[in-house]
Amino acid sequence: MIEVDALVKHYTVHRRPPGLWPALRSVLRRPTETVEAVAGISFSIAPGERVGFLGPNGAGKTTTLKVLSGLLHPTSGRAQVAGMTPWRREPAFLRQITLVMGQKQQLLWDLPPSETFELNRALYEIPRAQYAETLSELTRLLDLGRIAAVPTRQLSLGERMKCELCAALLHRPAVLFLDEPTIGLDVSMQAALRAFVRAYNERFGATVLLTSHYMDDVIALCPRVIVIDHGRLIHDGKLADLVHTLRPEKRVAVRLSRPVDGRDLEGFGRVAERAEDRVVFQIPQAEVKDRVGRLFAQLPVADLTIEDPPLEEIMRDIFAAGRVA
Repeated sequence: MIEVDALVKHYTVHRRPPGLWPALRSVLRRPTETVEAVAGISFSIAPGERVGFLGPNGAGKTTTLKVLSGLLHPTSGRAQVAGMTPWRREPAFLRQITLVMGQKQQLLWDLPPSETFELNRALYEIPRAQYAETLSELTRLLDLGRIAAVPTRQLSLGERMKCELCAALLHRPAVLFLDEPTIGLDVSMQAALRAFVRAYNERFGATVLLTSHYMDDVIALCPRVIVIDHGRLIHDGKLADLVHTLRPEKRVAVRLSRPVDGRDLEGFGRVAERAEDRVVFQIPQAEVKDRVGRLFAQLPVADLTIEDPPLEEIMRDIFAAGRVA
């Protein structure tokens, strides 16, 4: 569904020092430099996949999504979405995709979202019967209730985001580009939107390419992740493989029924965290079973949980080390 081959995008930007004299001098001569936002990345995404597109700020994620949705022309390279070249912006292509950006909105501020829904119906030439059916289903999945009839300016951020998704999906796109769709939302609303994206993907077989700095979004939705840094691809594969390759250990969190001496904690693994009645060990996966047995035998264990290291820590390590997988 999405094919990217050696995609490159450069920007020419104007740089000048602050102050009056540099400002006056730049009127006559504007020094510029080239910024490499995307540096020859390649990947392929099959129909129906949900893929996380990860990287630090400035890595090139949003630029790549804008190229794939036809908003930007690449400097070089090739991209195909649903068999079409995005930057040609053919009507058939635009009917296949949607781009939802958490910090942008298409809703008309002083009008209710229902007016934007009607506008999109006309723009995409959606037949009335299909529009009514899709709107009814999206209203149910997103639990819109009566908020579609309330002026957009009176809606909360979470309510606006739900209406944004509804407006973006009325034409039943086969490809969803989601750029930080849960930014600024509370925990319950984030969970609701994740559930909706999963339901839409399963209901319509849509392909989802998601960027997010909330790792819970990625864990809940994306079995596969593509990681880029400074415009270059550094990992493409299963999320579980990324975790196990870079952190081949488990976090064993132990809650103690009484405090113990630090010497009593030796020999179980590296102590990652310690409080009065709680200790977190980093233990190699192959040794977890043996070490957990010893923990129960030698310490006053009241409760114990085993989990993978937090994805935030793994991503931080990748970018700090500039590591290529």
